[in-house]
Amino acid sequence: MGTFSIWHWLIVLLIVVMVFGTKKLKNIGSDLGGAVKGFKDGMKEGGQNAESNGTATPAGQVTQDTRSDKNTIDVEAKQKS
Repeated sequence: MGTFSIWHWLIVLLIVVMVFGTKKLKNIGSDLGGAVKGFKDGMKEGGQNAESNGTATPAGQVTQDTRSDKNTIDVEAKQKS
């Protein structure tokens, strides 16, 4: 009574295909695959950017930008059109 046999899983799969249809299941699978691929590409790009800079800060360390004056506020003004 604890585990499901292969026949239970085949019946569940048949019901899922009947409810959702093969086209919708195919679209869900391709969307999921694209999302995983995009995530992997983003992780690779993030690692390359940190390595190429050579100025990566250790985790938990805060750096101060010395280029700006302490009294300067950097904002972008937008005009109403």
